[in-house]
Amino acid sequence: MSDTWPAADLDPVRRLRVLAAAVRFPVYVAETVLPVPADRVWAVASDLERELPRCISTVRSARITQAEGDRLELLATGTLGQRARFDVVLRPGWCLMRSRFVVGAMAAVQEGEGTRFASLGGFRLPSARLAGPLLTVMGDRAMRTFAEHPDLRG
Repeated sequence: MSDTWPAADLDPVRRLRVLAAAVRFPVYVAETVLPVPADRVWAVASDLERELPRCISTVRSARITQAEGDRLELLATGTLGQRARFDVVLRPGWCLMRSRFVVGAMAAVQEGEGTRFASLGGFRLPSARLAGPLLTVMGDRAMRTFAEHPDLRG
């Protein structure tokens, strides 16, 4: 292989957009610009045990059960008592969460004085095409709730 092979680095938000375009199942993607620095946004977003139940109405609790470097295992319990184990990659500005049936991701990058924050959610089932409206309602609500966090106000 040549040392001159081109390389392209994508910031976390662009990586999330590529993920959304590449999957073959329904996903919801939302972006917003928050009026605070990226480190403040990420301090809130990466607190998965608090923020997932706060922002996603169908999640009653989230608990990290294992952690090794940037790899985590998270157990989420739904409002009806259902449980899902998520494999999580959590890095500065990037989070990818996958369970058997659900995928979620978050990304944040500094943009001027503020932060561009993006989120993705979807069902890992090609047959879930009818879930599009539900994903939109849930995603819009989660993004609004996240953006209203007291630590994210300018």
